[in-house]
Amino acid sequence: MALQALQSSGVTFRKILSHFPEELSLAFVYGSGVYRQAGPSSDQKNAMLDFVFTVDDPFTWHSKNLKKNWRHYSFLKVLGPKMITSIQNNYGAGVYYNSLIMCDGRLIKYGVISTNILIEDLLNWNNLYIAGRLQKPVKIISMNEDVTLRSALDRNLKSAVTTAFLMLPESFSEEDLFIEIAGLSYSGDFRMVVGEDKTKVLNIVKPNIAHFRELYGSILQENPQVVYKSQQGRLEIDKSPEGQFTQLMTLPKSLQQQIHHIMDSPGKNRDVEETLFQVAHDPDCGDVVRLGLSAIVRPSSIRQSTKGIFTAGMKKSVIYSSLKLHKMWKGWLRKTS
Repeated sequence: MALQALQSSGVTFRKILSHFPEELSLAFVYGSGVYRQAGPSSDQKNAMLDFVFTVDDPFTWHSKNLKKNWRHYSFLKVLGPKMITSIQNNYGAGVYYNSLIMCDGRLIKYGVISTNILIEDLLNWNNLYIAGRLQKPVKIISMNEDVTLRSALDRNLKSAVTTAFLMLPESFSEEDLFIEIAGLSYSGDFRMVVGEDKTKVLNIVKPNIAHFRELYGSILQENPQVVYKSQQGRLEIDKSPEGQFTQLMTLPKSLQQQIHHIMDSPGKNRDVEETLFQVAHDPDCGDVVRLGLSAIVRPSSIRQSTKGIFTAGMKKSVIYSSLKLHKMWKGWLRKTS
């Protein structure tokens, strides 16, 4: 029964994908419509499906999609594919979203991002936006043989593990790790204050421990800095200054730079490595890393949400925001009842 459900959902996703231009380096779907979540998003059957399409040539892709799916776009469609591509690449987190689209009887939202911008985000965490989505279980529908993209996807997962280690104690459970990883891209996200259910991270992780284990199991087994007792679901890591310095030196470049900016005193002009060495010896190392994450995520989430008002159009933006607030309200009622 479970296998049949999985196969039918795969067919559903591919049928939806057939409505769009084919030139995709990666296509995936995520969220409560794909993986069951606890709380107010638990109605999986009627949940909106969230897609991301990665394309090598956004201008050509939007040109074809405007011909096929003109009605998906807001008033920005009259400006043509060149302006849409410019808005996609140069504002927010490098993603262009079309929201609240009915496709094959399902409500969907889809974002378009260029392959190069995605690879940069996966490697360096410039925005930690789509890279953050890909740190949680997603259903990959289509992926080409781009070795650079595949390597960047793997690097993003390893970076998520290393970052989480820096914010965890010496010994912890698998669930603790996965909650920390799932929360990375929500650190400092203003939508967690207004618009998202406050227990969102727990709701994502708790019903999907097996999916997180499938995503991160081999990375944990191969990581020399962790003792992974998979049978007991427990992990132990090296919290010595030397161990933390090794981890800090492998963090994505943008996160290293944000930590350096937070910790470097005016006039000292130290390089990044010196700052990271200091942080490795700081008892509050994990808190500093968390501040660095927030410094990436907060402006990125604000810019992308502001951009969404224009790419979705005012009417759809109001509807979409109302749905988010409704979910937040339902989560609050469940918590207080």
